[in-house]
Amino acid sequence: MTERFAADVVVVGAGSAGAVLAGTLARDPACRVLLIEAGGRDWNPLLRVPLMTGVLLRGRHANWFYHSEPEPGLNNRRLFWPRGKVLGGSSAINGMVWTRGTPSDYDGWAQRGLPDWTWEKVLPAYRAIECYWRGDSPWHGGSGPQPVTRLERLHPLSQAFLEAGQAAGHPLAEDFNGPAPEGVGQYDFTISGGRRVSAANAYLAPLRGRANLQVLTGGHVLGLMLERGRAKGVEVALGGRRLQVHAAHEVVLSAGTVNTPQILMLSGIGPAEALRAHDIEVRTDLPGVGQNLQDHLLVRVEHDCTEPITLHALLRADRAALALGQALVSGTGPAARFPLEVGAFLRSDPSRSEPDLQAHFLPGLSTAAVRMPFSRGRPGAGHGFFANIYQLRPESRGEVALRSGDPLLAPLIRGNYLSAPVDIAMLRAGVRALRDIFAQAPFDRWRGAERAPGHARQSDADLDAWIRANADTVFHPVGTCRMGIDAMAVTDSRLRVHGVEGLRVADASVMPAMPGCNTHAPSMMIGARAAEFIATDLGLSRKEPELDHAS
Repeated sequence: MTERFAADVVVVGAGSAGAVLAGTLARDPACRVLLIEAGGRDWNPLLRVPLMTGVLLRGRHANWFYHSEPEPGLNNRRLFWPRGKVLGGSSAINGMVWTRGTPSDYDGWAQRGLPDWTWEKVLPAYRAIECYWRGDSPWHGGSGPQPVTRLERLHPLSQAFLEAGQAAGHPLAEDFNGPAPEGVGQYDFTISGGRRVSAANAYLAPLRGRANLQVLTGGHVLGLMLERGRAKGVEVALGGRRLQVHAAHEVVLSAGTVNTPQILMLSGIGPAEALRAHDIEVRTDLPGVGQNLQDHLLVRVEHDCTEPITLHALLRADRAALALGQALVSGTGPAARFPLEVGAFLRSDPSRSEPDLQAHFLPGLSTAAVRMPFSRGRPGAGHGFFANIYQLRPESRGEVALRSGDPLLAPLIRGNYLSAPVDIAMLRAGVRALRDIFAQAPFDRWRGAERAPGHARQSDADLDAWIRANADTVFHPVGTCRMGIDAMAVTDSRLRVHGVEGLRVADASVMPAMPGCNTHAPSMMIGARAAEFIATDLGLSRKEPELDHAS
């Protein structure tokens, strides 16, 4: 027997955007919200330990564990695509870096016919989200649900990176979320008291027990229920049961850049020919669903370290256990920090109007390369350090497509990386920019041999071959249900799906172009803006009751 649930607004996906959207709407007791998450509850204490990010990203717990199709521009390699599958979504397993992009990113969206997305209009949403460590200011919020902090006492190698960057001619950036995020500087994090604060921790935990907010975890959405051109709800598989969840006002898909277009296409909303190929009835022909996929592609410049001061020491089993215990019990110690303390926003060429490259420095080697505790790992990993770098606004475009009409099968992910020639040229410029920083005097004490790309690789051709063999995703996919006013747009400026009433999309998939930053903060902002739009439509009170914010 099919069970029935109902709410005013049904939100699919409890990630960076969905948790903000559901939590914000549910603050008004007049609005009944039902939030559906395919993953489980965020009960695992390891989800709160910042240094566990590397393990969480590469493990199956709380992770959809996707892979791309073979990528022609990357020697036909299949890239690993972790996406969060738990309350909090990817914000529960990501690197916790808080960057918002530049005003020009959002003004560029507005110039595409999206008047609700100028910097002037998105900044208040960011300020409402943030409980910023500097306090309230015209650029930051000081009392929002999401703590944003900065780590103290930099690692000596991180300090060397800041000094070396300045020696290489780059300015010291006081605030990567300020009006001019350029140069080398410290990152801000969604960490408080030595513990990760995911979007679910910030927006859903304070509402636990609210009668007007129901959260279904472990619910795999099979498709939308459509009636005469309107979304009436969703069908959900939950613990061997089949549920029908009805929406009195609307359904909002916040399932992310991969799963949102998949749900739309499974429901008959998408490219007509592709849907018919899987024997899916076409309900609304929207050719842009699944198209316009963009992602940040990184490379790493790695060095040996001549002194044993890197994070490699933490990989010894007894030290790892001690650090983990400290973090779990008191929120202190090395595991209560995230080591991407510093980085850079750089121009690939001085003639560029603003930075087009982003770097993160780590006083250790990547978890993709080193051994983990109790494992043998890569021979000779040892002490080293690296910085990654990626193009902020890539021109290559890929797609998410259906593998079949089976909603339980993962969709096809084609990043189409480096299909635009400028993208590999930008990565090559990034490698040279990092080499220049590492060559400066502040690294003389610690700089060992260059592990990657390796000193022998100097020519454009050699670097390009190395990039194609080694480049990897930064896990920032966006754009597969983009906003716009043209024939390939999926949603309008207020996130409503074209041609379907009662249906919105609110997640990173609506971004028409990649913002120049990590994508968690912009995704939360999109969730907050969606809540504004829906509250206006429902006539909800804009005055919010007092809440106990996440600690």
